[in-house]
Amino acid sequence: MLSHPRFYWGEVGNDLTKPLFRIPVPSSRRLVPTGYSYVLPDANGWGRYLHFQTAWILILTGLLYFIWGLFSGHFRKNLFPRGADFSWRGLWSAIAKNLRFERPGEADAWSYNVLQRITYLFVIFALFPLIIWTGLAMSPAFVSVFPATVNVLGGQQSARTLHFFVSIALLLFVLVHVVMVFRAGFISRMRAMITGRVAAQKRRT
Repeated sequence: MLSHPRFYWGEVGNDLTKPLFRIPVPSSRRLVPTGYSYVLPDANGWGRYLHFQTAWILILTGLLYFIWGLFSGHFRKNLFPRGADFSWRGLWSAIAKNLRFERPGEADAWSYNVLQRITYLFVIFALFPLIIWTGLAMSPAFVSVFPATVNVLGGQQSARTLHFFVSIALLLFVLVHVVMVFRAGFISRMRAMITGRVAAQKRRT
């Protein structure tokens, strides 16, 4: 993004093309007009390698998680909302608690409310597939074999713009997720995520 902080829609975009929007940051290349009198150090080489490496880690771990969630019944039992979850009272209560970042009780800390269920499903079945799809649509090698992947999106610049917005959405999800983990009890929640086991809560006397 820092090598060209301008975003376009369609197939092509360059320094002479009017951008759809621009990010108000300096570029790492002098030929890209950004309004700044200086450029940032060019670290595009190692940044691209790191990006591709983490992308494949994301795909492989995501595939394992999807297979496990499908065959273990995790999606059906823990994430798909039930009829009672869609009551106005339950929905607004979940929204209010999450917006106020309320610390959940013992029972709530180990379950998902309806807003969390919908959010997780949207991230798993919409944002993650879309981030992978738009990433592959920017690959000339992949597009040469499967041109429909980029044509459906409107072009490679459209794929790049969508990739950017989906990345921002995933980043916001992670930040809110981390805050909620701290509110629910960081040590106990991290232990449960790593080991897959819920420690018995000690009763206070």
